[in-house]
Amino acid sequence: MFYYVMAPFLSFNAVLIIAAIVPALFLMLKVYKSDKLEKESNYLLWNLVKVGIFSSLLALVEEKVLFVLLDLTVPQESVLYNIILYFGIVAFAEESSKYIFMKKETWKNSEFNCQYDGVVYAVFVSLGFALWENISYVLSYGFATAIVRALTAVPGHACFGVFMGIFYGIAKRAAYRNKPAASKFCRIMAVVVPAIIHGAYDYIASMNEEELGWYFVVFVVIMFLVSYLLVGRNSKNDKPIN
Repeated sequence: MFYYVMAPFLSFNAVLIIAAIVPALFLMLKVYKSDKLEKESNYLLWNLVKVGIFSSLLALVEEKVLFVLLDLTVPQESVLYNIILYFGIVAFAEESSKYIFMKKETWKNSEFNCQYDGVVYAVFVSLGFALWENISYVLSYGFATAIVRALTAVPGHACFGVFMGIFYGIAKRAAYRNKPAASKFCRIMAVVVPAIIHGAYDYIASMNEEELGWYFVVFVVIMFLVSYLLVGRNSKNDKPIN
């Protein structure tokens, strides 16, 4: 009933944009408040949101090119097509794009002085990505899409960012301790692990209704719960890198 009463007002683009932005802002605030030792500057955080938006544009270009190559080489009806599509193209293009921009903005930044900072950076970049993506979807498909994505896709990107940030923070600590091999391994994992989780999320979501059942719900609940616990644990155990 609420939706039908409000429908005339919800058709305005400004309202739709607000509905798309609020979930990302809420999660950014949650992660920001969890940074107990030393808050990052507003300037850096705003830059991370901006590069998150830029990363979505890079990912879009990568995906367009790779989609063409995939269509030319693998039958669309095959399981292999969906595996490559969701794990090898969509997930990897998006997570690697976030990582590239995040690393460029933060790796040598003097503010990167605590391990939990990696989580903050990755989540802010991921939510900048999700914010822009969400606005595009909501303007195309309406307020109902904003509600669905507020409960799934936006928190999903935050969860991918949590896993990326944990490895990224460990990589920074390893680099400071002059352990280049360990640092490189963790930087690779900062892309691979969230890409696998992201790919699984998209792959399960792509199943038809008969196949989907409770699989997607269970997967999302577990992903959110694990991410929430990891944020709490890493925030509580945070310590300076130097």
